[in-house]
Amino acid sequence: MNGRSIAVLIDGSFFLKRLPKLVAPRHMATPEGIAKCIRKLAHNHIKALTGCDSKEWNQYLYRIFYYDAVPYEGKAHHPIDNRSIDFSKSQVALDRHALFTELRKQRKLALRLGKVNREHEWAFNPRLTKPLLRSRSALAALNAPVQHSEDGASVSLSLSSDDYAALIAMRDLWDGIDGGSVNLGLRQKGVDMRIGIDIAALALKKQVDTIVLVSGDSDFVPAAKLARREGIDVVLDPLWQQINDDLFEHIDGLQSGFKKPPQNNGNNHQAAAVAAPAQ
Repeated sequence: MNGRSIAVLIDGSFFLKRLPKLVAPRHMATPEGIAKCIRKLAHNHIKALTGCDSKEWNQYLYRIFYYDAVPYEGKAHHPIDNRSIDFSKSQVALDRHALFTELRKQRKLALRLGKVNREHEWAFNPRLTKPLLRSRSALAALNAPVQHSEDGASVSLSLSSDDYAALIAMRDLWDGIDGGSVNLGLRQKGVDMRIGIDIAALALKKQVDTIVLVSGDSDFVPAAKLARREGIDVVLDPLWQQINDDLFEHIDGLQSGFKKPPQNNGNNHQAAAVAAPAQ
């Protein structure tokens, strides 16, 4: 055994979003299955970094840090489905709590939990915002001259073909609005801060010599800079998600803990980086 010590830090929300693209559904059907995927990820990274593929790979593992947020457990009334929602009883919340319970049992795994805040009320999905705003211009057709029936029970408009087509398009757009078209303004809080604090603590206390960060964004950059100044190797695993080229100057290596998914065409710069794990 040598003195090498490796910490694996996992952004849980990002990990769970990418996992279905990387493993078969049966491997993530239960909390126990997801926990095994997490350990497999750590094992593969340690194998790539140390060459150790025996049952003793844990000797190189300082700890797995898993970061996520406690699900929102409030209540809200859905504006389109016209129903009350108790988020504490949602399948997402139940599954996440079951996963947290399982992860607390795992050896050399630390669970770091933030929370989810309700920051604003229901809003349309971003993909619908522009189409809905543009549809407003179709209402100008209602400024056309109005002809009332003799009994006043009905009216008719004289519309151009373009105005008529615009109104039909607006109608079709709104007909397509359903319960999934809006989201409650929930936001995860405290997770990025906990990742940054742990990276800084591991580096300043010299508890590890390598940090493997499983993440897909650049929020880790300030903490990674500190760790590298302290002589820590910082390895990024974006789980085969494309990253910005400028992130390469803030890490010491790029490698994946899972095999490349079949749908990836291999044309991005990740392929070459994973083929040559950081040392």
